[in-house]
Amino acid sequence: MTTEPVYRLVGCNPSPFSRKLRAILRYRRLPHVWIVGTPDTVKEVAHVRPRLVPILRMPDSGEWRVDSTPLAHELERRHADARSIVPPDAADAFVCDLIEDFADEWVSKMMFHYRWTDDATADWAAHWIVRDAMPALHGAAHDSAAKFFHDRQRGRMAMVGCTPANAALIEAGYERLLDILGAHIGGARFLFGSRPSLADFALYGQLAQLTIDPQPQRLCRERAPVVESWVITLDDASGLDGEWRPDKAAGVREALLDMIGAEYLPFLAANAEVLASGADEVSVQIRDRRYAQAPFAYQGKCYAEIRARWAALDTAARETLTPLLTRTGCLAYLG
Repeated sequence: MTTEPVYRLVGCNPSPFSRKLRAILRYRRLPHVWIVGTPDTVKEVAHVRPRLVPILRMPDSGEWRVDSTPLAHELERRHADARSIVPPDAADAFVCDLIEDFADEWVSKMMFHYRWTDDATADWAAHWIVRDAMPALHGAAHDSAAKFFHDRQRGRMAMVGCTPANAALIEAGYERLLDILGAHIGGARFLFGSRPSLADFALYGQLAQLTIDPQPQRLCRERAPVVESWVITLDDASGLDGEWRPDKAAGVREALLDMIGAEYLPFLAANAEVLASGADEVSVQIRDRRYAQAPFAYQGKCYAEIRARWAALDTAARETLTPLLTRTGCLAYLG
């Protein structure tokens, strides 16, 4: 019987961020219990704010915390020697954080778009989500709950930018992402060598949904089937060993940074300007298309944190990264 501290992770299988944090705990071999959030778990976490999944209970203090990114970094602080997922080089660590943020906040739009735009996929997803979260419901009660959730999520699409006007840009981005990853990843090939990083796990979280929802799964299997295999590998990589070899994956990181410089950072900069001005719409040209949505405060925080991390880098790390970030169009958004 283990005497090691055990984390309690409450989440749900259709949540990309729950899957991301669970995969990190598994890879790092940190003792934990995975608990699918259901009506039976509500009392245990009713006091947690904000009410988001995943929720992680700290084994020493009993405190519950949310938000997968700060939780991943907290695990790094607590378990520095337990199969770290942050590259040891400061310049690489910055790129890792930037790609992670892109996955969490931009690739998530692809996930939300594909899950709720296509009628058949939306119907399938609504029923899966209810089966996961409310397994006691059957028959008409289940169908009613699934319809409620389906209609609620479709009603939120514009809030996250998943509108018909933005659809072509989002879909082209998913295809571009599959092409980039499909040319490199697979087996034990990750973004910084033969061991996974925080950026890999963030991409995994979104792709774990995109490769199970029917419509984007079909596209992945047609365009880059290795990506689905890679996702399956990362779901439980506790038996995988490897090494940091960033030189082996420089091309795929640069291609992802090209996407970030052309798509994600222009959106973040425009969103920050709108938040500062108090206007009610973000409108920005991305790859010769107009992208528009309501401003989003959390993504304003993300942009501020990216810029703060860049400012905090030492001179040597910034000099190392400057040519790469200039080529990819990222540098202009970091100052």
